[in-house]
Amino acid sequence: MDLTTTYLGLKLAHPLMPGASPLVDDLDTVRRLEDAGAAAIVMHSLFEEQINGENQVALREDEARSFGTLESDSHFPRIDPFTLDPDRYLEQVRRIKAAVRVPVIGSLNGTTPGGWVESARLIEQAGADALELNVYFLATDPGETGAEVETRLLDLVHTVKQAVKIPLAVKLSPFYSSIVNLACEIDARGANGLVLFNRFYQPDIEIERLEAMPTLRLSESDELLLRLRWTAILSGRVRASIAITGGVHSATDAIKAIMAGAHAVQMVSTLLRHGPRQLRVIREGVIAWLQDHGYESINQMRGSMGLRTCPDPAAYERANYLRVLTSWRPGGRRVPMSSPRRLQAQPLDDGI
Repeated sequence: MDLTTTYLGLKLAHPLMPGASPLVDDLDTVRRLEDAGAAAIVMHSLFEEQINGENQVALREDEARSFGTLESDSHFPRIDPFTLDPDRYLEQVRRIKAAVRVPVIGSLNGTTPGGWVESARLIEQAGADALELNVYFLATDPGETGAEVETRLLDLVHTVKQAVKIPLAVKLSPFYSSIVNLACEIDARGANGLVLFNRFYQPDIEIERLEAMPTLRLSESDELLLRLRWTAILSGRVRASIAITGGVHSATDAIKAIMAGAHAVQMVSTLLRHGPRQLRVIREGVIAWLQDHGYESINQMRGSMGLRTCPDPAAYERANYLRVLTSWRPGGRRVPMSSPRRLQAQPLDDGI
């Protein structure tokens, strides 16, 4: 069975890989991921705030030596400690690159063009085979338009792309007014891949202490549906590779992602729950399904449920929206609908 895929221009043994997570902080765990069959290793992000925080520490020390006082310390915000500071992050890239035979994908998380982008070059010099730019940004300024938010993102993609020679993937959130247009603009600026989607962590409220409480909830398979929708719509419309991340917990989930058009399938929550061995379980499940259904390669399946031949995906989406709403009956029953068909003919059935 031929499972090979090309992602970011990298020839991979198959599409399955761990997504950005703390799993890479431990070298033994990284080796276990490779032993379980990871097609690539994706680093967790080095944050813009970490890099700027390091610069602020250096500036405070310079001022202290110049003025003989540390009073200026209060002028700069303190950055909470991270597992890997910038220097240790680069060292971990080197260590992982030396320890595994599969490609290593570095990751940067930032929202504004600035001096921290130099770290993209440093990650490349440390040996990374590709770079994932994680654009995690919550627009809260009422004076900033959606167009301005997107322009800043596109400027950032252009800046980082110019800084490195290795392939660049851009990890997006789903909360843009026109994802297809933005994806095409990112594609036009030379990005080699799109990663769909980032997960926003939602704070809860502690009503007795009157505090906002950060919460971390691992994903479930139902989160995959949003990724399937937009991957199916984008498949064939951009030159860039597409990776799905978020909601992949089983071989069935991975098969759906590839059918929608994904070149790579990233997993985190299921690996945190079950350990690196889950990669092997999912890969073997994918192989078994392909064999049972007469496929000879994974490329035969990729994009088979995409919308590349659909002239008006929006019209089909509205039609399915109407079908789903009108099919519901009290008690959770649904009026039977027509037999499932390929998404080219009846795209995104059941409102996926």
